[in-house]
Amino acid sequence: MGGSVKNVHESLDQLCINTIRTLAMDGVQKANSGHPGLPMGAAAMAYTLWTRALRHNPTHPSWPNRDRFILSPGHGCMLLYCLLHLTGYDLSLDELKQFRQWGSRTPGHSEHGMTPGVETTTGPLGQGFGNGVGMAIAERFLAHHFNRPGYPIVDHYVYAIVSDGDLMEGITSEAASLAGHLGLGKLIYLYDDNRITIDGSTDMAFTENVGQRFEAYGWHVQRVDGNDVKMIDDALSAAQAEHERPSLIMARTHIAYGSPNKQDTAEAHGSPLGDEEIRLTKEALGWPLEPTFHIPDEALAHFREALQRGRAWETDWQAGFDAYAATYPELADEWNRVISGQLPEGWAEKIPTFTPAGGSLATREASGKVLNAIAPTLPTLIGGSADLTPSNNTYLKGGGDFQRSSPGGRNLHFGVREHAMGSILNGMALHQGVIPYAGTFLVFSDYVRPAIRVAALSHIHVIYVFTHDSIGLGEDGPTHQPIEHLSALRAMPNLTVIRPADATETAMAWRAALEHRGGPVVLALTRQKLPTLDRTKFPPAELLLKGAYILADADQGRPRVILIATGSEVHLALEAWGRLADEGIPARVVSMPSWELFDRQPEAYRNEVLPPEVTARLAIETGSPHGWHRYVGLRGGVIGMTRFGASAPYQVLMQQFGFTVEHVVSRATELLA
Repeated sequence: MGGSVKNVHESLDQLCINTIRTLAMDGVQKANSGHPGLPMGAAAMAYTLWTRALRHNPTHPSWPNRDRFILSPGHGCMLLYCLLHLTGYDLSLDELKQFRQWGSRTPGHSEHGMTPGVETTTGPLGQGFGNGVGMAIAERFLAHHFNRPGYPIVDHYVYAIVSDGDLMEGITSEAASLAGHLGLGKLIYLYDDNRITIDGSTDMAFTENVGQRFEAYGWHVQRVDGNDVKMIDDALSAAQAEHERPSLIMARTHIAYGSPNKQDTAEAHGSPLGDEEIRLTKEALGWPLEPTFHIPDEALAHFREALQRGRAWETDWQAGFDAYAATYPELADEWNRVISGQLPEGWAEKIPTFTPAGGSLATREASGKVLNAIAPTLPTLIGGSADLTPSNNTYLKGGGDFQRSSPGGRNLHFGVREHAMGSILNGMALHQGVIPYAGTFLVFSDYVRPAIRVAALSHIHVIYVFTHDSIGLGEDGPTHQPIEHLSALRAMPNLTVIRPADATETAMAWRAALEHRGGPVVLALTRQKLPTLDRTKFPPAELLLKGAYILADADQGRPRVILIATGSEVHLALEAWGRLADEGIPARVVSMPSWELFDRQPEAYRNEVLPPEVTARLAIETGSPHGWHRYVGLRGGVIGMTRFGASAPYQVLMQQFGFTVEHVVSRATELLA
């Protein structure tokens, strides 16, 4: 009796696993594009995870206490789409049939916000691995902040499937090292060890002992047969029971499992199997050749049990939360606010004001003062730096350090791991409930850039504090002096770049960054001290929220030439404006801290700031001039950097590279000739 029941269960398991395999095959074949090998090879471990361990509610994909699942090798996304459809998410079979087609919700690599149930955008290998670390950090931090005895409001796992390619990427080493240091026990990764990459066998380039590497990082490592449901299930249970270490379950799998001619070959990685090979594979799996996209009723019924389980899990959680809200009403209100991404009323009143009486301040210093002033009213604002905390001024005084033994700390120490830092920030933002920020030097945004791009693509709220924003950092020299970075970051869709001119603009830059929705924000801040503008004599700094504004103008607002500047160069423009006035040349100074914010303003406002009839325009910025002609026009000019910098005191550099009052006046005068 027991044996027959076991066989029935095993038979149903195999039926469900083969349903995933054949759906993936058919989807890729219909698109005539895609990656069938991974979904076929990883089907058994994905099935086991989704039916045995993963706590989720397909009817409410954003239930806050759900387990998170990441498919880090995003090229295998047909695996995820199949699981989402089969378990009852709002993803129809027709969408699977429209894989990789215009307007479908099944793009060629999984995208957050595009497909219900997709937790993060993956495709660039290693990013999903880092995202999961960020999610686990957010889970631990929020659990410490909100949970009370008997009320585990935040209590979930973060799971991922990771690939050979993921584990080769440097970002993975960075993120895994930090995760082991922090002892993120809620982090459980299944390693799809199929030993095949696009070029062929992994042993051409990847022969390390992965298990020993992760054990050295401080991970709990297990090894299983990737097609043995019971072994995988037992390994998941053991990983859940391990509270002090993140877990890596190494699952030996076979790419394109079941394909007579393409299993364990590189050919199956990124190309459809072809009609004949699909026929042979279905025959080998005992699967009907027609119809395509066949889903047996028994398999669908079994997968759809997730709907009932998910509703029950969320109902139980909601009942617990209701009791929690009755006992801790203020915490419950705060929970609802932070999960919805809302800022508390009156928070902006805590933003400090700056006046000339306070002396000159580097904008990085002003940023640190703003952070520490607003932090008490934003208790889930959490961040740090890639080992540059004192230089970036990102430390929250009294906030404590986030460590294994202090999960409530608000200061994150990423170590010298810029790339992982960016990906971890993304995971924290995607988790929801926290506002993540982190800093490094602007020149090292290059090391963060792939993660910034994914954040922008995903429209998620991450704040980057990039200091030492120009040749103004001086003696460290050209290796540390950013030249092309502002232009490169501005070229990225959905990314808002803000380069404030002084302490007052910096305060407003933080307001803009915290209130912004729809993508990440970069704050580009100076190392060198800058005068603080007297806002009783100049327009209010709140105008920064419009991206650009008239800071100083000609009499009756009729300039002949417009000087446009950002950051530290605004002060140079003001000095040149005064000199031009002395020479009888009416000029206007426009502070333009953010192209993106300015471009979002109504056309009437943009024309008010930059009147189309005034074609003599000069932009001034200690960075690449690339892109500035969109504002100065073909008849305008740009004073910028067209070479790398040099090592010298910054005052010398400014003189040598033409950032002087005399040069600005000369160029402005030439434009009027």
